[in-house]
Amino acid sequence: MNNLKSVGIIGTGSFVPEKIVTNHDLAKIVDTSDEWIVSRTGIKERRFASDEIATSDLAYEAGKRAIENAGLKSEDIDLIILATLTPDMSLPSTACIVQDKLKAVNAAAFDVSAACSGFLYGITIANQMVKGGVNKNVLVIGAEAMSKILDMEDRNTCVLFGDGAGAVVISEVEKGSGILATELGADGSGSMYLNIPGGGSRNPATQKTIDGRLHYMKMEGQGVFKFAVRIMSNSTKKVIGKAGIELTDIDYMVPHQANIRIIEAAAKKMKLPMEKVKVNLDRIGNTSAASIPIALDEALKDGKINKGDNVVLVGFGGGLTWGSCLIKW
Repeated sequence: MNNLKSVGIIGTGSFVPEKIVTNHDLAKIVDTSDEWIVSRTGIKERRFASDEIATSDLAYEAGKRAIENAGLKSEDIDLIILATLTPDMSLPSTACIVQDKLKAVNAAAFDVSAACSGFLYGITIANQMVKGGVNKNVLVIGAEAMSKILDMEDRNTCVLFGDGAGAVVISEVEKGSGILATELGADGSGSMYLNIPGGGSRNPATQKTIDGRLHYMKMEGQGVFKFAVRIMSNSTKKVIGKAGIELTDIDYMVPHQANIRIIEAAAKKMKLPMEKVKVNLDRIGNTSAASIPIALDEALKDGKINKGDNVVLVGFGGGLTWGSCLIKW
């Protein structure tokens, strides 16, 4: 009978650093302008963590808020899944560091590496773990300190990203509500479009890799843009198809906050009016795996999502990867 469980989100939380970095601030560092950034991305400002703040610190704050919002205690959490491409370190997992910070003594913990799609990968895993009766309360966190891996000499990447964390608690919910379907995908042939070449086993850290700035994020924007518009609409159509509903049945969409032009183009392909689409990238920027859970938490706090609504979470990221999740709230 476990397979008949309805599983969904019972709590959300988010956290962003205090420091606001505007487009005008970046224009003092790199050859760009507020007009150039806004016209191409829709981003006006983003948050950067201070030097002493790591991804686990952001994740802890968001996770703590999600647990409180769910009406639970840390010891009620029995699994922590943390999606990030900016871990505190290679070993141990950042999820284990957060488990200790939260004092979630009954929780197993691991990281998921799927770039900006990581949170959706995490939700999909958590859904199955609770459905199968393996876990009861799963904390899924998307957290990034993107400012730590940005090349501040590359105007094509440094203007896009920000820092932050978002989290949800996945548990059994009322019958007929919760996660109706998920859809994940990957295309490794596009790995050259988004990557950090240095620091792994292919290019271990040396003076040469440091001098070559290989430890910073690299991106081929046009390739990512074309892929993103196509995959966001395709993945959404697939996930609602799994649930047996139509595009017109979608009440609200929370997309990955990468670029306003990508979001608008995808919404247009799906004939979804922008008032049904959450956008916060103008204030937050692209926070990678933290993007969707931060936006979801904001939408709930702002009353944009109501009981009974069909809500789609959809995103894409390096890998290339993508994912979507349909939830009846």
